[in-house]
Amino acid sequence: MYSDVSSCNTYNYGDALYWDARYVQEAESFDWYQRYASLRPLVRRYIPTSSRVLMVGCGNALMSEDMVDDGYENIMNVDISSVAIDLMRRKYEHMPQLNYMEMDVRDMSFFPDESFDAVIDKDLNALLFLVLRRLESLFPYVNLLYNCMYSVAVMLLLVLPECWGK
Repeated sequence: MYSDVSSCNTYNYGDALYWDARYVQEAESFDWYQRYASLRPLVRRYIPTSSRVLMVGCGNALMSEDMVDDGYENIMNVDISSVAIDLMRRKYEHMPQLNYMEMDVRDMSFFPDESFDAVIDKDLNALLFLVLRRLESLFPYVNLLYNCMYSVAVMLLLVLPECWGK
């Protein structure tokens, strides 16, 4: 029913109902862009294992689990889809290092300033750009993330370049 996500079609990417339906239909884990093994050298270089990590748009990806297996101790996963969050909470209830919260990242007011040492965004920024169609529309999103981060934090934004050109 859904097209390959690598095609950069927007569908209704900004709509929680789209993602809920998608995760009901496609419950198998999927990592956008790359799996953790490919990103590990970059992540390990810039994000210490003791960091408070925010994983935005976590979906049903395995990256957070893989990071815990690699020694990371505190990862907050957020996603707009209640289906994805419920799925992941149940799947990882045995891993206290992983926390899950349903949240639209365009409103991060739940988290006080400096709540995180690192933010990992694997292509959510590109999806928001495709939905909103203007680069300046991402500034509030990036600013919200920045406010949630500690003063010496790392923001790792991973994107598919071909998505930005459409």
